[in-house]
Formats: sequence, C-alpha cells, structure tokens
Amino acid sequence: MTYSFQKIKILIIEDNAPMLELLRKILQSFGIGTIITALNGEEGFIKFCQSNPDLVITDWMMAPCDGIALSHKIRNERKSPNQYVPIILMTGFSEKKRVISARDSGITEFLVKPFNTRDLYRRIHQIIERPRKFIRCEEFFGPDRRRKMTGIYGGPLRRQDDTVSKDNIFNTEVDSESIDITDIDFL
Repeated sequence: MTYSFQKIKILIIEDNAPMLELLRKILQSFGIGTIITALNGEEGFIKFCQSNPDLVITDWMMAPCDGIALSHKIRNERKSPNQYVPIILMTGFSEKKRVISARDSGITEFLVKPFNTRDLYRRIHQIIERPRKFIRCEEFFGPDRRRKMTGIYGGPLRRQDDTVSKDNIFNTEVDSESIDITDIDFL
C-alpha cells in the first residue's frame, strides 16, 4: 500500500552530516511533510520537546547524548511531550546484545546501517500498520517487546519448567491437582 506522508512530522537525530542529509532526502522522496534535524541527543531532545514530532529516527552512537539515552529521556522525563512517540534507532552494529539493549531502552524499531530506502520505508510502514501497545512497569516503559505471532506456536517450549509427554500432552498442576492439556485444548 502506498501512503501519503504529507502530514507526518519526523525528527532525525544524526551526528554524521552526510548521513543526516541522505536521510532527509530519502524522507523527502517518501513525501514526508515536515522534517526536523538535530546533530546529537541533547539537541534532539530540545527539538523533540519544541516540535512534538510523529516519529523520531535517531542514530545510536552520538556524543554527548546517544540514541539509547535519548530514548530513555523521551520515554521517562516529565517534560517529554509524547512518551509514546515511535522511535527508530539506527546503528552500524547488529550484535544480539546491542539489539536487546536497544529493545530494552524503549525503541519501536531497529535499523542496521547500511540500509536501503526499502528498509526504512518498511519500518515506517510497520509503525503505521501495526502499532504496538505500550507496557509500563518498574523496569521498562515502551512498546510491547513481543511481536504478534500468527497461528499456533509449534516451536520449542517457552518455559523450561513445562513438561511434555511423548503424546504431546502438557502436564501441569493446578492447586496441587495434576491435569493434562492436549494441543486441542489450546484452540
């Protein structure tokens, strides 16, 4: 589906000037109506508070305030005008521990550099078509980190303490009374 992005306001935070300009041109080619730019997380948070954009696209590695710290500010500071704004975090590093760290900071989408225009468009499309509910708890505030699953989950068990018999029956206890639940019971 093709979208009209004319009414969307996006804040780009990127400390590398050529990359910032490239992103700006890509977003212009998508038809984004308003594009605001900042060179680091501190300037980005100020512009975020002033402009209240619909979407934030930020680099991870910046000084003095990086993309993770910026995400925490957006999600947790009282003066943040929209703690629920979607955040796309860009980085040249895709190691699992970094992806987990980014996810746990409250970002909405993760984009690994170098990327192509289709990748960026898909992230924006994902945010529009499948917005995720937000979770607030003692240690986390941000979009639900679980992705929706389609169909019946047929992979390995989620919990190590679940036991399955050879007949594919889950054995569990409820109030010290053993019960058996078959796959059919989950439908």
